[in-house]
Amino acid sequence: MYGAGTSSLFAVQLAEDESTFSVVSNVRDTTKTRFGRGGVFTRGRGQRGGRVDVRGGRGQFQRVGQGRGGQQAGYNNYDSRGGRGGARGGRRFGWKDYDKPQRNRDASVNIKADWKMLEEIDFNRLAKLNLDTDDGEDIDSYGFLYYYDRSFDKQPVKTAERKLNVVDRASYNVTTSSDPVIQELAEKDEATIFATDSILSMLMCAPRSVYPWDIVIVRQGNKVFLDKRDNATLDMVTVNENAADAPMDASEGSKDAINQPSALAEEATYINHNFANQTMIESEDQKVEMAHENPFYNPSEETDPPASKAYKYRRFDLSLNDEDPVHLIVRTELDAVQKNAISGEDQFLTVKALNEFDHKAQGSGGALDWRTKLVSQRGAVVATEMKNNSCKLARWTVQSVMAKADVMKLGLVHLCRHYLSY
Repeated sequence: MYGAGTSSLFAVQLAEDESTFSVVSNVRDTTKTRFGRGGVFTRGRGQRGGRVDVRGGRGQFQRVGQGRGGQQAGYNNYDSRGGRGGARGGRRFGWKDYDKPQRNRDASVNIKADWKMLEEIDFNRLAKLNLDTDDGEDIDSYGFLYYYDRSFDKQPVKTAERKLNVVDRASYNVTTSSDPVIQELAEKDEATIFATDSILSMLMCAPRSVYPWDIVIVRQGNKVFLDKRDNATLDMVTVNENAADAPMDASEGSKDAINQPSALAEEATYINHNFANQTMIESEDQKVEMAHENPFYNPSEETDPPASKAYKYRRFDLSLNDEDPVHLIVRTELDAVQKNAISGEDQFLTVKALNEFDHKAQGSGGALDWRTKLVSQRGAVVATEMKNNSCKLARWTVQSVMAKADVMKLGLVHLCRHYLSY
C-alpha cells in the first residue's frame, strides 16, 4: 500500500472512544440475495447520501456494491462495459442474446495427447502483426485467360434475367507440396517458404474466421511448405460465417438440412465455379496465353475442357536484414482479362460471386430480400453482405492483391438461381 509506514501530517488524535458508535439502518434484511420469491431489490443513490428504495416480491433481486459515480452496482447488474458481470460469469455479448444457443464447434483436426505445443498465438496478437514488403515479382506464369463478357456489368431487367448455367470446366486447387512448378522452384533454391494464395489468405485473415480450419506445415531441409489437407474446409466458400447468429449445424440443434453450414458452403463453392466460367467469352481466337500451359491439365485423362485460369508464381521478400534473407513464393490465380476502356491495355481480373441466403431462415444475419431491394437499396445489400461475410470477402481481396489483379468482379446470385452482376 502506497504511503504505509510513514508519518502523516494530518493525523487526527481521537479524543473520545468510538466503541459506543453505531449505525442505524432501516433496510429490511433478507437471506435471499438472488433471483426468486422473497428477493429484495435495493436501489440507492450514493451521491445524494443514500436515498433507498426497498421493494419485495417475486422475481426481484438485491443489487449491492459501489459502481461508477457512486451508484450501487454489483452482481446480476449491467456494468459500464454493457455486459452482465459478477456471479453470472461476466457475459459481454450483444443485447438480448441470452436465449441464443452456445456454439461449440468441433476442431478441424483431432489433437492427440502426445502432441507438443510450441507456441500459442491469440487473435488479438495476430491482428497486430504487420510486415512491410515490396509488391513482389513474377517468377513464371502458366495457363490461359478468356476475355470477360462486359454485358454482365449491365443491370438486367426482370424480363431479361440470366439464369446460372452449369458450365463444366476442369479447375484445380492443388496443395503446395504437390505442385510440380513449386517443386521445381524449390530445387532451384528460389525461395525459402512456399504457399498458395488460398492457404496464405486464410492465414492472413485468421482473426476474421469463425469456422475451424488447420494448415499443415512441412519442412524439408531449409524449405518450408504451407499445405492443406485433402478436402479441407478452407477450400470451401462459406456463407454468413460472420453473422451475429450464424447458420447452425445439425449438432447444434438445426433440423434444416439445406441451410446447414456444410450444405451452404458446398452450394456457394459450386456457384462460384459456374459463375466465373459463365462470364467468359470462350473464343480460341481471342484469349491471352501465358508463358506455359496449364501444369495440372492432362488432355489424355480429362473429359472436360480446361477453365479460364492463369497461375502466376510470385515472389515476395520477407527479409528483416541482409544477413538472413527470407523469400516467399506464392501461387496466385487470375480468372479473366478485359480491355481497359481508356488505354485499351489488358487488365487482369478475378471473378467471385456472393449468393443470396434466405432472409427468413435462421442465420440470415438481417439480410434483405434481394429481389425487392437490390435495385433500390444496393448499398444496403452489399453492406450487409460485407458484415455477414467479412472473412470470405477479405480472403478474396487478399488473393486479388497478391495476384496483382487490376479488377475484382463481384457477382450477386439470387436464391432462385438468377443473378445480377454488381
